[in-house]
Amino acid sequence: MAVAERALAGPGTVPPITVAVLGTGAIGQDLVGKVRRSAVLRCGLVAGRNPESAGLRHAAALGCPTTAEGIGAILAAPRPFDVVLDATNAMSHAEHWRLLRPLDTLLIDLTPSRVGRMVVPTVTGTHPPAERNVSLISCGGQAAIPVAHALAGRYEVAYLEAVSTVASGIAGRATRLNLDEYVATTQHALTEFTGVRDTKAILNISPAAPPATFRTAVHAVVPGADAATVRAVVAGAAERVRAHQPGYEVIACTVTGDRVVISLEVTADSDVLPRYAGNLDIINSAAVLVAEQHAARLAPAAGTGAGR
Repeated sequence: MAVAERALAGPGTVPPITVAVLGTGAIGQDLVGKVRRSAVLRCGLVAGRNPESAGLRHAAALGCPTTAEGIGAILAAPRPFDVVLDATNAMSHAEHWRLLRPLDTLLIDLTPSRVGRMVVPTVTGTHPPAERNVSLISCGGQAAIPVAHALAGRYEVAYLEAVSTVASGIAGRATRLNLDEYVATTQHALTEFTGVRDTKAILNISPAAPPATFRTAVHAVVPGADAATVRAVVAGAAERVRAHQPGYEVIACTVTGDRVVISLEVTADSDVLPRYAGNLDIINSAAVLVAEQHAARLAPAAGTGAGR
């Protein structure tokens, strides 16, 4: 299913569904804004653990219900939320899934836990109705996999490497705690989505001032690569990503013998994130797209679930 098949015919066509945001860091704050801008998602709860957190204050100022009781408050809701967006950390996600699994809730994982079904919207569509735990892999995975998958669909690729650079100021505590999981999950996803066995993922946290805009470089060994063909394949993949992430751009695409290097940059379109925080914006945009597709599937059953 291509990203163009969003099945959202217009405002009022799909009844809103209720979303809980779990986590109040930068990712959670941006998710709240994106959920509120959606015609088919309604922010039913923002759950954190620190009652003094800036994220809870931000959500409350926007009129969203908030709690410092974390996952416990989500479980205690009178009816299950249609969607829970998990913006905590990889170590916590497995427990969140264990607790939410008995409920009729779609859990969208923005941590690199590798627990749920991996989704990259322009490669997989969103997810089949039977799946209730969706993994969005990592920011680097969301940036690199669309072009890597397209390249592997055209050529027999011998090696793939994705090197992402994020600004230090936007790499929060959860990101730093999950560095090993980020690398392992992104590398695993590169192999799964391309069939290339020899892959590597690297994450650089840059202290540069001014802050570095999020970039991902895809390095590939592609025997028989033709520069014009490679550039056309990459440009087509990037255009599909821009349907849900307008800030996604190919900065350079070079072919030297069998060596291909694709440089990607993502800028954020957010109420709270700086433009250089494209790493957060790209994964959050994918999460909202998955939630909106879920709303479209639930439309025939409107009248059930939390807050509907």
